Amino acid sequence: MFDSPSIRFGGDYNPEQWPEHVWDDDVRLMRGAHVTSATVGVFSWARLEPSPGEYDFAWLDEVLTRLHAGGIRVILATATASPPAWLARLHPESLPVTQDGTPLGFGSRQQYSPSSSAYRTYAMRLVREMAARYGAHPAVEAWHVGNEYGCHVTHSYDAESAEAFRAWLTEKYGTIGALNDAWGTAFWSQSYGDFGEVGVPAAAPAHLNPTQLLDFDRFSSDALLSLHREESTILREYSPHLPITTNFMSFFKGADYWQWAQHVDAVSDDSYPDPSDSSAIVRLSASRDLMRSLGGGKPWLLMEQATSAVNWRDRNAPKPVGLNRVQSLNAVARGADGICYFQWRQSQAGAEKFHSAMLPHTGEHTRIHREVQALGAELAGLDDIVGTRVPARVAIMFDWDSWWSLEQQAVPAQRDYVETVLTWYAGFLRRGVSVDFLRAGASAGGYDLVVAPLLHVASAQALDELAAVPSRGGTLVVSYQSGVLDPQLHAYLGGYLGGPGSALQGALGVAVEEFAPLPNADTRTAVEGEIAGEAVEWQEVIAVSDATVVASFADGFAAGLPAITRRADGDGASWYVGTQPDEELMDALVGRWLADARITAAFPQPEHGVETVERGPFAFVANHTSQPRSVSVHGEQCELAPFDAVLLRRQA
Repeated sequence: MFDSPSIRFGGDYNPEQWPEHVWDDDVRLMRGAHVTSATVGVFSWARLEPSPGEYDFAWLDEVLTRLHAGGIRVILATATASPPAWLARLHPESLPVTQDGTPLGFGSRQQYSPSSSAYRTYAMRLVREMAARYGAHPAVEAWHVGNEYGCHVTHSYDAESAEAFRAWLTEKYGTIGALNDAWGTAFWSQSYGDFGEVGVPAAAPAHLNPTQLLDFDRFSSDALLSLHREESTILREYSPHLPITTNFMSFFKGADYWQWAQHVDAVSDDSYPDPSDSSAIVRLSASRDLMRSLGGGKPWLLMEQATSAVNWRDRNAPKPVGLNRVQSLNAVARGADGICYFQWRQSQAGAEKFHSAMLPHTGEHTRIHREVQALGAELAGLDDIVGTRVPARVAIMFDWDSWWSLEQQAVPAQRDYVETVLTWYAGFLRRGVSVDFLRAGASAGGYDLVVAPLLHVASAQALDELAAVPSRGGTLVVSYQSGVLDPQLHAYLGGYLGGPGSALQGALGVAVEEFAPLPNADTRTAVEGEIAGEAVEWQEVIAVSDATVVASFADGFAAGLPAITRRADGDGASWYVGTQPDEELMDALVGRWLADARITAAFPQPEHGVETVERGPFAFVANHTSQPRSVSVHGEQCELAPFDAVLLRRQA
């Protein structure tokens, strides 16, 4: 995280939407709300460059001067997120194209193809002008590159994207023969004679080649990342002292954030849970833990959230009193050193005029703004947490290749990868156990318990890393549909889990012979044995060679066959779960896994809608429900009002 003496507090500031006489009032109100930082210029390209090569920086100079005089630091955006109308008019080829060949037009935002040479030329010229003018400005503390890359256009199928995809493939494979082998083009007579014959996976009569689809997902993430990197290179040339960030979007399918996180100085995130969703705490907390994990445990920045309702759902519920504070403290507890919003002043016009803001349409004497002022004051008193880390002894594997491949067509069963992973995460959340996310193939040496749910695509090296967990005394948990495909989406032959002789098969003491998805996601199956309960969605035919059967299927296709196994390995243990446990069964299993790993849970029993996290000198305990809750946290009773949080200062 870029240095700060206190927790950052603020939001996107868009003064170009307002007459100049409003700007002084903004600074006054920001100071009254304890705002420390403002992100400026995110959507201001048309104001900064009203016609090609004609720049107007006078207004931005004035804004930065006023903010600096008011003691408010600026995270300056490069303004490249939404090109102006003149670019679409002069270069219609810069517009993105959908899979069915339809060009997307001007009138919204993010209307560019990531591979467009015209877009890149004008965008980088603007960035160079911005960097030269503001790289040493005393108000600017950091750069915000682009904005929510891929939010609306993750893949473009235009001619320049096709050419860029071919270049990407040439660099990756070297020869067309290697590409044919990787893509398995002997199937369906898909073999290519040279790279010039290869196109983007446009709309086709039947299922597209799975590895082509996966490579296009990888390429599309890389194409967006290359934009970010090109802008960053220019910024570092002019202002090497200023840190760089860009706002991620929590669990976002279109960009492999493990790759992206290597190219920012601090991880930032945008987060918009639905206030009407009683289960939102699970995805919310997991997204915070993912951001912390992407940065290697370093503090991160919550770049955007809403003070109350958003504008883009079918029905936009407001946040009840207290929920804004609870969700903000949730981010701090899970590693954030900055709490910001979209946006400072609620827009009067445009597509987001009904999106709540720190200063609503009805002004400063309102519930929302009073909550903002109170939260700003509270965060200003938490200086001793800045820079501290969140300890975690549990890691869950999260993998974009598995996500992309499992959600293709022509797979054993359609499923929502993230939602499934979150069911495994939720079992630890309900016990108050902190979790890091881990990239497939990364060393798991720092964790006592490692969980790999749906690690569908995995290299031999990634499987070896998992297999090493029990041998060093840790506890390993692997779920169904793991170790099925290699990174080229070729099936591991001879029993999945990496194939016969693989280190993972040896560590688990099992092989998987056959899949048996249940008729639908709600179909239940019973398991019985040492652990008993119900599961959903999935059964497998599991062959046990060197493991103890903990539970067997009681019904269905795999009736009488193993469902859950455990293999002891000295002080370590390996579990294989060949089904999707329901909540009650998951809670029972999590209890066993924590006991195996010698980890004591904060809550003596699973709690719903309540969390506790330790960071720095505090234990944060938060109630995300509309009912008062009384919970025991490590033996200490804690009383919580609805949508309330308490910070317990721990003994040194």
